[in-house]
Parts: sequence; structure tokens; C-alpha cells
Amino acid sequence: MTLSNAVQVFAGTMILVALLLGAFVSEGLGFGLMLFIAINLIQSAFTGFCPAAMVLKKLPFVKA
Repeated sequence: MTLSNAVQVFAGTMILVALLLGAFVSEGLGFGLMLFIAINLIQSAFTGFCPAAMVLKKLPFVKA
């Protein structure tokens, strides 16, 4: 799996987690997590700095 694909899978999974959190636990927590994810995706598009990519690079099945 490429690093770009891994980041997309991670972001999509986190959005699903945020939706489930908002639906079943707390709307505020779900929306807060979705806001954090959105801001992180936007800033990484402009700056090229992605904390998730730094972590995912260390996984053995992710090719940089």
C-alpha cells in the first residue's frame, strides 16, 4: 500500500469513527473530531506536513 493510500484509508476511518461517536456517544465529541480531521486535511494540503503520514511511514506494509 502506498503512503498516499494509507493516509486516505486512515482519514476515512477516522471520519467514520467520528460519525459513530457523534451518533451514539456525544454529538459534540463527534463534531469536534470531524472538525479536527478536516482542519488537519486542509493544512496538510497547503503545507505538505501530515502527522498521520509520519506515523504510517513506520508501518511495515506502507511503502513511502
